[in-house]
Formats: sequence, structure tokens, C-alpha cells
Amino acid sequence: MHIPDGFISPQTYIPAIAISASLLALAYKKIELDVEKIPLIAGVSAISFVMMLIAIPFPGGTTMHLSGIAIISLLFGPWIAFSSISLVLLIQALVFGEGGITSYPVNIIAMAFVGSFSAYYSHKLLSSFSKNGAMFMAGWASIFFPSIIIALVLGIQPLVASDGTTPLYFPFGLSVTLPSVVVPHIFIAIIEGLVTLSSVKFLRTQFRSVFSER
Repeated sequence: MHIPDGFISPQTYIPAIAISASLLALAYKKIELDVEKIPLIAGVSAISFVMMLIAIPFPGGTTMHLSGIAIISLLFGPWIAFSSISLVLLIQALVFGEGGITSYPVNIIAMAFVGSFSAYYSHKLLSSFSKNGAMFMAGWASIFFPSIIIALVLGIQPLVASDGTTPLYFPFGLSVTLPSVVVPHIFIAIIEGLVTLSSVKFLRTQFRSVFSER
């Protein structure tokens, strides 16, 4: 799901820099870290790091991966999840070439911000009906909604950056990006939901003294 360098135009990534910087500044103001939780945040973030490095190819040129975003969001809150995943994505871009530098702001808006908050509020909305179902849907949402953002950003590139007839960056429009990006992620989101459900339940059981029910 990571967008590499060269796929998006300055008309897209320059505004994204301003938006992502504002979100990171807001996260810095909102986060109050519990010292007892810092090692666990680091540990779960490391697991997320590994999960996102394992890319699964899908017919049509799309690759998919699990993320672990919902696990962090449900255990520690969406702002901590946003900050942690932003750092994960930065390290992946700088060290492993997973995602680009110019596209980094778009990647953290889509995956770190939309993924974290869609997971958190999906869980909050559905938890009164079924706690297990809410955790599953949180994981599902953390993959599905970011994939829509990625597909939209890629799909508008021919409209926002062309020489009149030829796209200067990503050449395929929304009719291609929406089905090729979103549809495969509907299915891997099911796996993400199951991983989120089992992981959150396991960690809350093992660390009862650290985690409060969200």
C-alpha cells in the first residue's frame, strides 16, 4: 500500500506535507505517555514494522500487507498509533525503500492517521453491540479506509499533473486505481481483523495491570 517516489506530483505532496506536519504537531500536544506503557508501545510498533515489510503480490500489480495499526490504536489510543506508525513508515522509507520520501506525507495521512482513527472509532461505534466484532471491524477498517485514500490520491494524478494530454506522474485514473487497490484490500482486511482480534485479546489478558479496557 506504500506509495513510492515518482508516483505523485508536487501539487499533491506539498499540501500533504503541510497537513501531515500539522497532524504530527497536534499529536505531540495530545499524547500523554505512561512510562509503564512505553516498552509495550515500542514492542507492538516493532511487530507492526515487520508486518508491513511482508508484501503479498496480487494480480494487477498491487501488493498488500498487514499493518498492526488497529492493535496499537485500540491498546494505546489513535494519537499514539498515528505517531508510532508515522515513525515506522519513516524508517521503512529511509532504510528499506518501502514507500518514498516525497510520498511519505501521503502515506502517513492514509495509513497512520486514517488507519488509526478509522480503527479506533469503528471499535467505539460497534463495541456496544459486540466487543469481539468491534475489534475485528477495527482491524478491517484500518486496512480498508487507507486503501481508499491511496487509490484516490493515485487516481487523481492524471487530472492534477499532465501536459494537457499525457500524465506526468502516475498514469492511471480512478477507474483503474479504485478496483485494483481497494478490492484486494477488502480481503486482506479480513485477515487484519482476525489478527487484531486475537492480538488485542491476548495482550490485554497478559498485561491486565497495564491495559485498561477501551
